[in-house]
Amino acid sequence: MADAPVGEKRSAQHDRCPPSPGPSDSKRVKLQTDSVIEESTMEGGVEELGNAKEPGSSTKTPHGRPRPKRERNKDKESRKGGRRSRRQMQNEEDTNKMDEATGQEEGPKPPRYPKRQCALLIGFCGSGYSGMQIQPSHTRTIEGALFGALVKAGAVSQDNADNPVKVGLARAARTDAGVHAAGNLVSLKMIITVPGIGDLVARINEELPPEIRLWGYVRTQNSFNARLVCDSRKYTYFFPTYLMIPPKPGTGLHRVLQLPSQPHSFWEGNISDSFQDDLLRKRCWRIGQEQLQKLRGLAKSYEGTHNFHNFTVGREFKERSNHRFMKQIEVSDPVVYGDTEWISVMFHGQSFMLHQVRRRKMMSILVMTCRTETSPQIIDELYGPRNVFVPKMPSLGLLLEQPLFGSYNGRMAVINEKLQPSDAEYRPLIDFELHREKIDAFKEEYIYKNMREVEDRDGLFDAWIGAVDSYAGDDLLYLNRDGIIPLAAVIKKGERRENPFREKKVFDATSFPAADEVKKQLDEQGEAEDEDLVVDKQQLAEMEG
Repeated sequence: MADAPVGEKRSAQHDRCPPSPGPSDSKRVKLQTDSVIEESTMEGGVEELGNAKEPGSSTKTPHGRPRPKRERNKDKESRKGGRRSRRQMQNEEDTNKMDEATGQEEGPKPPRYPKRQCALLIGFCGSGYSGMQIQPSHTRTIEGALFGALVKAGAVSQDNADNPVKVGLARAARTDAGVHAAGNLVSLKMIITVPGIGDLVARINEELPPEIRLWGYVRTQNSFNARLVCDSRKYTYFFPTYLMIPPKPGTGLHRVLQLPSQPHSFWEGNISDSFQDDLLRKRCWRIGQEQLQKLRGLAKSYEGTHNFHNFTVGREFKERSNHRFMKQIEVSDPVVYGDTEWISVMFHGQSFMLHQVRRRKMMSILVMTCRTETSPQIIDELYGPRNVFVPKMPSLGLLLEQPLFGSYNGRMAVINEKLQPSDAEYRPLIDFELHREKIDAFKEEYIYKNMREVEDRDGLFDAWIGAVDSYAGDDLLYLNRDGIIPLAAVIKKGERRENPFREKKVFDATSFPAADEVKKQLDEQGEAEDEDLVVDKQQLAEMEG
């Protein structure tokens, strides 16, 4: 094949691959591009040139030179401002739509005031309340009443009024339904400077019912949590000394325990079929020094660290959480009110499990052991692996004296040494004694008086000890002179017991408005909760204090 002329070859190559522009050609193309951009800008629009960015977003000028950093930052701020403006307009539109849907007129929001972490020192009579801790079921609780008063007084804003979790509400000790407290402590973030209110404590008390009192409050460290910082708690249990009289001859407990046939001096020659006659004589009975010293010696067996698995529910012997430290147990001298002699036992411990003291099991063992001449060794047996049933004494006699914060106060005392009370970093100590006069007056008016009135009118404690003495099953066979738990009294998990002890709900109550209310409830009510039921471990932890 003949070769094409050289001129023709060059022409063909030119058709297939256009020659690259020379220097003069590059200038001409660049000028054309600049012209297109200028025309597009003048027309008010921006045409895309390949992958070109929007004007103003490029880091280079139309002539290819880098744009100054100041101009680029100014463009970014302009774009951000536009986006913020669009979001603001959208939010306003959404708010207007919401107001139209709810029928509410748009108005200015209430001013926001700073919140401060505080500790509130309170006291209350628990009669008629479903315990301390606020409940989602809207039941009547101490915390529910307190939180409502804080909202009305302006110490908690309306934004946080729907949920106490928003202000970190916590309590030092959780009391059960009907249980009283001369002192308890609640921590939360609250507004302490409310416009128009000079005395915030007095204002909050105006919104509280008379059976709940705020003694005062103190600023605390921001990390303060009432339950976690609390070192220990003090509880006191009050009861008539006639509970120490041995079981009545012929009753079920007297028979199964095979107590001496020779009756106690109280019963000798005075065994009556009338419970009312027996109660009148019991109220005139007085405890002797020998029995009082026995009670005090037995109470000392609780001091120290022990495994209290038999004094609660839902716990296995091997669980480490069963070990609790009791600092001190004190038995007071007896005091007579009216015709009845009363005595009190103070329990000071780091923490208490459900039913342990707050539900009266430790107190029950003290009373039952002393009145049946059971060996003191039984206390050590109850710390062992065998599970037994321990009845609970009535809620009526239980009182939370106060939580203690020794470690926290010690740390604050060191910090405060270099500060003045007027300094912003100064944190006052938590001290219930500053309010002792008011606390004692409240205890007498709302707590002690209620205890004595219910007992004098209805004989609640006599009804409880009568229920114990009438039991003829095996659950209480550990009350013996040897101080050993027999196999017949051991509770085995999953095995049904014959004739188990049945507790009555009436003994968990502290409020009885009408006469003969105790007798009526004993006749009508069923048994209290079954202690063999499996209880959630997290729920148990929340119910401790």
